[in-house]
Amino acid sequence: MAKVTSNLLVIHGGGPTAVLNASLYGVITKASQSEKIHKIYGAKNGTGGLLREELLDLTNRTPEMLNTLLTSPGTAIGTSRDALEEKDYRKMIAILKKFEIKYVLFNGGNGTMDTCGKLFQLCQKEAVDIQVIGIPKTMDNDIGVTDHCPGYASAARYIAQSVKEVCCDVKSLATRIVIIEASGRNAGWVAAASALADESGVYAPELIYLPEVPFDENRFLADVKQKLQVKKGFVIVVSEGLRDATGKPIGQSGEHSTGRAAQFGGVSFYLADLITQKVGYRARAEKPGLLGRASIALQSEVDVKEAILVGVEAVQAITQGQTGKMVALQRQAVPTYQIETVLVPLEEVMLIEKKLPALFINETNNGVTPAFIQWCKPLIGSDLPAMTSWN
Repeated sequence: MAKVTSNLLVIHGGGPTAVLNASLYGVITKASQSEKIHKIYGAKNGTGGLLREELLDLTNRTPEMLNTLLTSPGTAIGTSRDALEEKDYRKMIAILKKFEIKYVLFNGGNGTMDTCGKLFQLCQKEAVDIQVIGIPKTMDNDIGVTDHCPGYASAARYIAQSVKEVCCDVKSLATRIVIIEASGRNAGWVAAASALADESGVYAPELIYLPEVPFDENRFLADVKQKLQVKKGFVIVVSEGLRDATGKPIGQSGEHSTGRAAQFGGVSFYLADLITQKVGYRARAEKPGLLGRASIALQSEVDVKEAILVGVEAVQAITQGQTGKMVALQRQAVPTYQIETVLVPLEEVMLIEKKLPALFINETNNGVTPAFIQWCKPLIGSDLPAMTSWN
């Protein structure tokens, strides 16, 4: 009797990370080994590509081609932020049937997990034999349940290393304040990771402001003046999504679009100008922006391994009959850092943002606690390069 095989489709959603393609590598390599999978497809440019029936055949990619995924930022198959309606999900099912696709993997953040969950729910409602599994991805680290998300560790390493370098630079000519604006719309995980720049404090930010805490300009200026009593040049890190107590974005440009597509920017430039005007001290702003999610040079080796792992585990789960779940990372309660994968129901992660818990934010709301450092340090991989200043 001939073996029954089905096709698999992988879809990327939302903003890329430095290791999104590593998860794709894990999916393709594992799916290629499965006797249950005939063809491996990738949706070209996300759900929009699927709805246009633009599918990439990933079945026979050579090992050389697959290996380059591990050193390629962005996504090799494209992504999107499409707004979907129920009719779109019904159309998806019709297209999946047309291409004989039984297995569907969504790789993305909590918005993508919402899409994944809605497709699963409709398949269940209509009794359609299509299985759906989510693969977590986001540099912002704001997906619920999972200990952390693939993509975050590399973003954390990038901000820690970059801030350390700027701190060393500022120390050379200690006559200004530099404000670095980190990614993070509603959650400050990336900004918080800048504290790992240098645990001795020499090449670390003096102040860190997170969107979990309402921003107070007067308190900020007081913090700056206090630091200037002991240092004439230092670095401040702020999350792009800072808001005041009323919920208004901080900065002259602030939020300039709506919904999940909201974009933030300008907070670092606004605060640098505020220091110049109110304190009378030189200040400048820096915003790494997309560099923070596209740097292969500062990839975390831990991140790469875990990104591959969740891709592999997603294929393993879906070919064993699992559906309506997301692969999550669970940290083990052992002395050295270890994780294992677990499957969690999609309804627990659909559009649910995970923010920094209070135990990770210091009492003065302008930095992080040792508990955060202990939690985050294993994720960024090998030690950052040592630096020296004799002045």
